Amino acid sequence: MHVLILGGTTEARALAGLLHPGTRVTSSLAGRVAAPRLPAGEVRIGGFGGPDGLAAWVREHAVDAVIDATHPFAERISFNAARAAATAHVPLLALRRPGWVPGAGDDWRDVGSLEEAALALDGFGRVFLTTGRMGLAAFADRPEWFLVRSVDAPEAPMPARTEVLLDRGPFTLDGERELIARHRIDVLVTKDSGAAATAPKLAAAREAGIPVVVVRRPPVPEGVPAAATPEEAAAWLREAR
Repeated sequence: MHVLILGGTTEARALAGLLHPGTRVTSSLAGRVAAPRLPAGEVRIGGFGGPDGLAAWVREHAVDAVIDATHPFAERISFNAARAAATAHVPLLALRRPGWVPGAGDDWRDVGSLEEAALALDGFGRVFLTTGRMGLAAFADRPEWFLVRSVDAPEAPMPARTEVLLDRGPFTLDGERELIARHRIDVLVTKDSGAAATAPKLAAAREAGIPVVVVRRPPVPEGVPAAATPEEAAAWLREAR
């Protein structure tokens, strides 16, 4: 059995480790991170050229099943995967870690996009922006001061008053507390990635009494089954055999 994992996430690497070497696994990475953590098995880097290109690759390499284990906000590749799997007539599963859930004492402001997140910043002065290096154009015209954290250097355009912090999780609660206090942050902006490695910022924001603007994740494409863990995805593959 040949499984194509559309990856780049912690869950994708974990799934590849569960399957390899008993199953042939090819993990596809987008190539947007300069030094990605490579999974077990075969690895390819770069795009496919849209859904038709992905379907052609699946056929050419005799792929038996596709697992979309991309970031919860990688909406385009998820859409392409759904179209490609239907075209190539191979089963597709979306592997999506559960989203974050607010707890007692949290002040979360739910928004549907980065543009809505930018509008939600009225009245604040110092922003901790953790939505990644792409999409900063939505905040480019904002007057607030921004601390932007990302794995690689962000792309322009970005806010005029910006300090960039290059760092990769997992992050600690103590570290997030110190960061918020040192930079006098009064609002946190994040996407609902659901990752445990980056969740401490939410607890630190709660302790500091500052609100969190949370961008909702897009839905899984219609008709595509989903699994919440690599173990669930592996069980689905055993049934798909």
